[in-house]
Amino acid sequence: MAKVLATEIRPGNLIEWDKRVWRVLKSHHVHVGGRGGAFMQVEMKDIESGTKRNERIRTEDKIERAFVDLRDMQYLYSDGSGYIFMDKETYDQLTLPSEFLEGQAGYLIPNTHVQVNFHNDRPIGIQLPPTVTLKVVETEPNVKSATATGSFKPARTETGVTVMVPQFVAEGESIKVNTDTGDYIERA
Repeated sequence: MAKVLATEIRPGNLIEWDKRVWRVLKSHHVHVGGRGGAFMQVEMKDIESGTKRNERIRTEDKIERAFVDLRDMQYLYSDGSGYIFMDKETYDQLTLPSEFLEGQAGYLIPNTHVQVNFHNDRPIGIQLPPTVTLKVVETEPNVKSATATGSFKPARTETGVTVMVPQFVAEGESIKVNTDTGDYIERA
């Protein structure tokens, strides 16, 4: 098993904590100015029991990554009861329930390449690519000469995820979104 710095923990990672395997749902780097050191605020879910837990981990601490078998897969479609993935080597299909993806489903569009984590030959999580390109289907109208403003507006994407975008982004445009934070990066 490999140890990684707490600052390297990302959503979708699997870590060992208190002798259990946990899937990271959210991770935020927090720095309190003046006193105390920086830490990572990590929300994680036990893959066995399904319980959630929030932990503050010092940035200099090393965390044990769980040994997992990573398989390259391609997201195909959702059938309403789950999400269908295809192994890129064997072409076997795998169905994962929607509660299994916890907030990651909004970044899945057909033909997205992901890594599915297996622990003891059982799927336990997915790792999304760092960015995805999503089409904006609903947002407020453009504001004239809004290229220099620093204000943002909500935009709903084709997958249902709402992303805060700059004023100049219009309906029908494609945008790049960070899958770790859900932040707008640029127009695609």
